Amino acid sequence: MKHLLIVYHTKTGNTGRLADAVWRGATSDVVSGVTVRLRTAREAGPTDLLWANGVLLGTPENFGYMSGAMKDFFDRTFYEVEGKLQPLPCALFISAGNDGSGALSSIRRIVKGYPLQEVQEPVIARGRVSEADLRRCEELGMALAVGLEAGIF
Repeated sequence: MKHLLIVYHTKTGNTGRLADAVWRGATSDVVSGVTVRLRTAREAGPTDLLWANGVLLGTPENFGYMSGAMKDFFDRTFYEVEGKLQPLPCALFISAGNDGSGALSSIRRIVKGYPLQEVQEPVIARGRVSEADLRRCEELGMALAVGLEAGIF
């Protein structure tokens, strides 16, 4: 059985809706060999990362950066897992009021040090979260879970 960790932060609920869609995809009926753990950035910790075989990270864009709670998650877990993780496949989803590029680049800089390896294109929901954004997030969750299950990642 593989383990997939979803870590996200939401303030307005937009990123929470995206995380719920990622969860639905990762736990869909086509996936049977993956256990999925959904945690807020404040709840998640080093033991969650050590448990995981893959990670999905979701954040709102705040001031052109990731949320403070997501940065706090990275601050609280980096040294605790340093040297203990094999490279883990990861994917990102962002709820953005602007273009999301600042949040995306800041997360990408950090995850390289864990080491986490991006294996899917990120989903960036710009403005109001749409049904299309939710479908893309559901597909993202399913793709990572199926990839883990099949041994692709």
